[in-house]
Amino acid sequence: MADLKLRGTGTALVSPFTNGVLDTAALTKLVEAQIDGGVDFLVPCGTTGESPTLTDDERRIVIETTVAAAAGRVPVVAGTGTNDTPHSIAMTKAAKAAGADACLAVAPYYNKPNQEGLFRHFRAMIDEGGLPAMLYHIRGRTGISIEPETVARTAAAGGVIGLKETESVDRITRIRQLTDVPIFSGDDGLTWPMIALGAVGVVSVASNVIPTEVSAMVRAALAREMDVALAQHERLADLFEVIFLEPNPQPIKAACVLRGLLASDEVRLPLVTCSDEVRRKVAAALVAL
Repeated sequence: MADLKLRGTGTALVSPFTNGVLDTAALTKLVEAQIDGGVDFLVPCGTTGESPTLTDDERRIVIETTVAAAAGRVPVVAGTGTNDTPHSIAMTKAAKAAGADACLAVAPYYNKPNQEGLFRHFRAMIDEGGLPAMLYHIRGRTGISIEPETVARTAAAGGVIGLKETESVDRITRIRQLTDVPIFSGDDGLTWPMIALGAVGVVSVASNVIPTEVSAMVRAALAREMDVALAQHERLADLFEVIFLEPNPQPIKAACVLRGLLASDEVRLPLVTCSDEVRRKVAAALVAL
């Protein structure tokens, strides 16, 4: 999609497994449910998609399946970032070949590069990988921050279509003072306040199971119908909370099974399936909706 401009709700898709094997039929069904529910774009192979435990071939299959199921109706932003720059470039090239419209570029984890290293890493993914990028700031998992100045510097060279922001609302104003890069909430519970401060959407985990409800909340907030959006946020708040009581995507996969979207809530070690206690809380939150 030329001159891609993202706005609204994107779903951070789970990667369905059956007996340890990718279930592409289940993924296709899930994509259809997202589009029927009104989401604006799809994000396979992110944190929620268990990207660290997908092989390169599996990533390619997930992206190809998502692109085929979307059939041009919504853009696909594929997670291609790793903590190895050449590998990230290769994954970005593979995503482009698979038909993705953009890549999701997480800050390299474990290595803890400085800001210069982050800048060079992101520029290499964009310039050599051949896709525009949504930068992904999630310090709780990567151990490092993409500073607002680095976001602005990376964007100034072109090819940055967004920033997925998960840490806090405090950064939003500073980032907007430095750059006009579109900001997306990366935490369902922070979507309303982030949009109030100028974000343009969300990359949502909850929308795997409630795409219509999340999309409606985001549309209302973007239309500056903030009271309507706040009421929806408060209605969904319990679910937003319980899906993060255990490591993502354990609870959201349990929710997908409870909603009949998946037949199995399998995850890959070192993750384990949802505990009975959290599963009950997820079920209660879904019933309440």
